Amino acid sequence: MSHLDMSIRAATPHDAGALAPLINQAGEGLPMYLWRQLAGAGIDPWDHGRARVAGTGAGISHKNAWVGTVHGQIAGCLLGYTQPETPDPVPEDIDPMFRPLLELEAEAPGTGYVNVLATVPNMQGQGVGSRLLEFAEERFRGPNGMSIIVSGGNPGARRLYERHGYRQAASRSMTKGGWQNPGTEWVLMVKPG
Repeated sequence: MSHLDMSIRAATPHDAGALAPLINQAGEGLPMYLWRQLAGAGIDPWDHGRARVAGTGAGISHKNAWVGTVHGQIAGCLLGYTQPETPDPVPEDIDPMFRPLLELEAEAPGTGYVNVLATVPNMQGQGVGSRLLEFAEERFRGPNGMSIIVSGGNPGARRLYERHGYRQAASRSMTKGGWQNPGTEWVLMVKPG
């Protein structure tokens, strides 16, 4: 990626407007589905999503995010953290849509978990995702390596992770409710430490 002059910096609350669409893109529309449910009547779901990203209480907070910039413009983002070596049990009352994701996360204890990796559409194919993935491995690799969950309906993302040494470790069927996605399963991919 030497041809692309990209720098990576910690995200700030001011980046929420750019991060929310990238988080939704990486989440295959599941974040927007959730934001619609949580926003309530009369509240724009995008406003709700941006507020969650700008805040500090959600897993998708800017506090867990980094942005790649090219010529001062955001080209992509990464959200991640190191998973605990002893994961909490999955709550019994968790929404069925999120149960398979939490179960898969629990199968990769002590890994650096890439929760979101997304590239702005007009920058795709230029190495932004690869560089952000390499940064994640430098920044929060866990004692058991790295992990990421991908939709089975996203072969392009899966190929990127495989090129970087990630391999399928487990999968769970998706529960969709009203959310639309071409995939039928979530796939946990792990890169050993």
